[in-house]
Amino acid sequence: MKQKNTFLKNASFLMIAALVSRVIGLVYRIPLNAIVGRTGMGYYSFAFSVYSILLLISSYSIPMAVSKVVSERLALGQYRSAHKVFKGAMIYACIVGGIAALVALFGAPYLIPQNQPNAIPALQVLTPTIFLSAILGVLRGYFQAHNTMIPTSASQIIEQILNAIVSVLAAWLLIKYLAADAIEEATWGAAGGTVGTGAGVLAGLLFMTFVYYINRGTLRRQVKRDHTGVDISYREVFRIILLMVTPVIFSTFIYNVSSYIDGYMFSSIMGRHRIDDELISATYAEFSSYYMTLINIPLSLSSASSTAVVPNISGHYARGEISKANQKIDEAVQLTMFISVPAAVGLAVLGHPIIRLFFPTTTGIAGNLLMIGAVSIVFSSLSTITNGVLQGIGKPQIPVRNAAIALVINVAFLFCGLWFTDKLGIIAVLLATILYSVSMCILNGIYLKKYLGYKNEFRDSYGKPFLASAGMGLVAWGSYYGLYHLLPHNIVCLAVAVPLAVFTYIILFVAIVKVPGEQLRRFPAGTIIYKLAKKLRLYK
Repeated sequence: MKQKNTFLKNASFLMIAALVSRVIGLVYRIPLNAIVGRTGMGYYSFAFSVYSILLLISSYSIPMAVSKVVSERLALGQYRSAHKVFKGAMIYACIVGGIAALVALFGAPYLIPQNQPNAIPALQVLTPTIFLSAILGVLRGYFQAHNTMIPTSASQIIEQILNAIVSVLAAWLLIKYLAADAIEEATWGAAGGTVGTGAGVLAGLLFMTFVYYINRGTLRRQVKRDHTGVDISYREVFRIILLMVTPVIFSTFIYNVSSYIDGYMFSSIMGRHRIDDELISATYAEFSSYYMTLINIPLSLSSASSTAVVPNISGHYARGEISKANQKIDEAVQLTMFISVPAAVGLAVLGHPIIRLFFPTTTGIAGNLLMIGAVSIVFSSLSTITNGVLQGIGKPQIPVRNAAIALVINVAFLFCGLWFTDKLGIIAVLLATILYSVSMCILNGIYLKKYLGYKNEFRDSYGKPFLASAGMGLVAWGSYYGLYHLLPHNIVCLAVAVPLAVFTYIILFVAIVKVPGEQLRRFPAGTIIYKLAKKLRLYK
């Protein structure tokens, strides 16, 4: 029970931090979009798609990999080996992060689509950020392996706050002092927006370094208390990292490279259809900067749940406790669907009003994308969880293979959707991303059943949350559009409809799912939900 409590609490900590970080990221996009404009946000997005791929290689994959390798040794009491793995991972991160940073600096003209050269400065500004992120990733993974998520959660929030402030300020300053016309405003504004990313990562790294410093004594005492007699050479550490961390990196790389390929193909093929370059950039901004910004909020929660579940599953699997590992998977899925399903329904129902609220310059494309693509939240969340589980049980090659298969399906569909007609446009990109996540869910599910005997519990994990979300969606739609008919003010109608929808979902979720009160209290904001449900006599 204690381990169950630890997992749910850790997952909740990461989910809350991820939610706060994403909300901050959404809020600062409003003034940044106003300063930079749609075309500038397009340049920003093209640069970030390349940056994200390089970051996946140098940092995003490392926390999960370090967490898995270190947690396995901690579970066996091998503290000395665990600390050596940490040191070796730090060296690995510096090498890989340094190479990735150099690729961004000198390879930018080749990595950015040829008809979007104004995105190059934004990518080159991100060079030091890539290197620092790699080091930060090792520190986060090390503390996650110790089943303490508070340092990671706090550093994420600090990182995002600095990112928000500096991004807006730097974009404004660069435009004011360096831009001479509209195109230069978009170019320098996009570059300024990426300056904040580096400032945020630096702040997060300084915080995590401080946390490591104050815990250094405790970690040293753990190493001294290690009487297992098991030691490990640094040569063996590097071998483990190359065999374990590298496949995880390639898995995550392939798993996420689709967004870069999608953007590159969209820009290049639309250019062949003689679509104006600035229009291509502005349209892509509707997808990557508007639609994806909102979609990524609930998706970040599934990523947090996956991060928290890996050390637990790795430990159980290492001890041969298959049934307990399956129980952790169920908990992770239920916790993720608790948020992902209503988020998908809510964004589909209120897509246009929400987009207009945060991004007034939209042409309406992003709202249409939300209505169609909100369902991807469920599939992407589930694929993230299953990806993490397969890596956690020491099968990192399987997500790599599955992601490669899904990527081929994605690229083939997108090529046909863009090459043979220019009518679908950005909708083809959206449909390709949905197809990718669905393919990953199916393929990962097959292998979870093979190696763990795991079967999805559809009724409680998906069916009941969907019923509660459907009722919520009806209330959201009726309250917003009913009130809008009487009082046509978007922000006022959303201010009424969204809280009413959330309240409705909570009541229906508790009533339909009948989740135990003890488990509910460990969900994000679970204590508040439990007290509310108890007042309504849904719990005795």
